[in-house]
Amino acid sequence: MFSRFRRAQVTAEEQEKIDQSLDKTRRGVLGRIGSIFQVSEITDELWEELEEILIMGDVGVETSIKLVEATRERVKTEGVKRTQDAYQLLKEEMVRILTAGAGKLDLDNPNRLLSIALVVGVNGSGKTTSIGKLAKYYRMRGRRVVLAAADTFRAAAIDQLKVWGERAGVSVISHEPGADPGAVVYDAIRASQESRDADILIIDTAGRLHTNFNLMKEMEKIRNVAQRQVHKAPHEVLLVLDATTGQNAITQAQKFRESVAVTGVILTKLDSTAKGGVVLAIADQLGVPVRFVGTGEKIDDMAEFDPWAFVGALLEHDSN
Repeated sequence: MFSRFRRAQVTAEEQEKIDQSLDKTRRGVLGRIGSIFQVSEITDELWEELEEILIMGDVGVETSIKLVEATRERVKTEGVKRTQDAYQLLKEEMVRILTAGAGKLDLDNPNRLLSIALVVGVNGSGKTTSIGKLAKYYRMRGRRVVLAAADTFRAAAIDQLKVWGERAGVSVISHEPGADPGAVVYDAIRASQESRDADILIIDTAGRLHTNFNLMKEMEKIRNVAQRQVHKAPHEVLLVLDATTGQNAITQAQKFRESVAVTGVILTKLDSTAKGGVVLAIADQLGVPVRFVGTGEKIDDMAEFDPWAFVGALLEHDSN
């Protein structure tokens, strides 16, 4: 059953990184899921225990109930009797949640001269690190990438982005601390189009947008500058969330979504939490796809999110 849901979207190396990043999760709460399906028959107690495990694993109450009810209904309507078959249906329903509404990532469009990504997120979420990893990810795939240091409110943010830009081997366009972020974006777009001949521009933004009205206005200004210079820009607005914050990440995401049109999520520190179920909660409750996951601390530790690979890595080894 489940095998027909697999797609070859990740390389063997990326699959291994995803497997490794979910090691703590498999050994944690969600690692118990496979064992409860080792019983001989499907009972009400099995569904109750499954719901409890999902909630404890940061899937969230609403999403956990939805997942259990959908699986239970399919078991009933499809006449499933074996617990292992029910387990496969659970995996399929997880994949269904993770793929609902997830269209193609519109950042690496070969028909566009310059694609622009706006990266948002609270300070401490791993935003700047993720931008560096994203730059390296696309540069290694033959794209020409430029970074824009539009978080001008913190000198440290500019310096940190320069360090990651150097590690990734890409140019960083910056102004002095306190400069107009819109001016940084304008100059970065011009440099990308002219001297740097870039395919992709990734813009770093200030990290406390959801708590400060003035910063929200700055975000609107950045968007307007990008839209005036490049058709339909920004083409992606990627929200960086820290997986270790669990359900608090959902709250952060909801606040950002109210201020900016978030198109996708970059999930960091997945390898540092035993509660990886937050990935399901994000996809279900926000209606925004997870686009990338950080799989470690090195600059190459970034993988494009693949629901099939994720569910396989999360559950397929849990009964060993």
